[in-house]
Amino acid sequence: MSEKTPSSIDLHVKALRGFNRFYTRCIGVLNPYLGSDLSLTEVRVLYELAHRDQPTATELAQDLALDTGYLSRILRRFEAKHWLERVPSPADARQSLLALTPAGHKAFAPLQQKSRDEAAGMLAPLSDGDRHQLIASMDKVQRLLDPASGRGKPPVALLRGPQPGDMGWVVQQHGELYAREYGWNAEFEALVADIVAQYVRNYQPAWERCWIAELDGERVGSVFVVRKSKTVAQLRMLILTPKARGLGLGARLTDECIAFARSKGYKKMLLWTNSCLGVARDIYARRGFKLVKSEAYKGFGQSLVGETWELKL
Repeated sequence: MSEKTPSSIDLHVKALRGFNRFYTRCIGVLNPYLGSDLSLTEVRVLYELAHRDQPTATELAQDLALDTGYLSRILRRFEAKHWLERVPSPADARQSLLALTPAGHKAFAPLQQKSRDEAAGMLAPLSDGDRHQLIASMDKVQRLLDPASGRGKPPVALLRGPQPGDMGWVVQQHGELYAREYGWNAEFEALVADIVAQYVRNYQPAWERCWIAELDGERVGSVFVVRKSKTVAQLRMLILTPKARGLGLGARLTDECIAFARSKGYKKMLLWTNSCLGVARDIYARRGFKLVKSEAYKGFGQSLVGETWELKL
């Protein structure tokens, strides 16, 4: 008899359960939690009591998906330790409002600090880019498994260095986006391709940098710092796809460029843009860039006004 081939869902379930076993071991759920004599559930209830303004037991049970009887036993233990006090609810005499006593806050404080220390210890070995990627991945997991939790909350953006394929993406996005939104022809895509090729061929890692922006693992933006001279850095090819706009990502990319240029000892940063790019111009102006030159020209199939902006660092 041939062995049944596992279905896609079977493989996914196996992978999910494997990750759950890994992560529960990683955060020490199977041990006395945070070195205390409390269970993970008890510490979580303490956390909610410490961070909420007089919740009811019903609210806690619903939000934490706890059996009411189990929660009631936990609350009674907290009362026996003089960590919890109950106040009759003015809105419903059948309910009590819950609050930690000073002794309860004193008991919770070292647990909260230990939790922060352990989280910091897990992140410490990771590079800045890996930490951003981890947090973005965790955010995506939460959005997929609990869509309501992410409603109205912007996704986490990751800024990373370039990888194979990114430079082609930068050229493609400039060609597609500027053709669609401004009617520019293929001359502009050719210009960007030439700039990118020169950057790759002449790259000076000590003095130049590229950032690629990602949302949920998808490329959505880029920006470059290029060495113009020993004292002048040039900001180039800032772009964001439509789905990434309105999240402050353009400003964040620009700030990364400015911070990098300052850290390398450049005295001035310059950039070239066009008068029709209002959002980008506003980002530059808000960061102290000054318009120093403006010139009308025919290019990319349009009548345009090119602008040079400068920032003293």
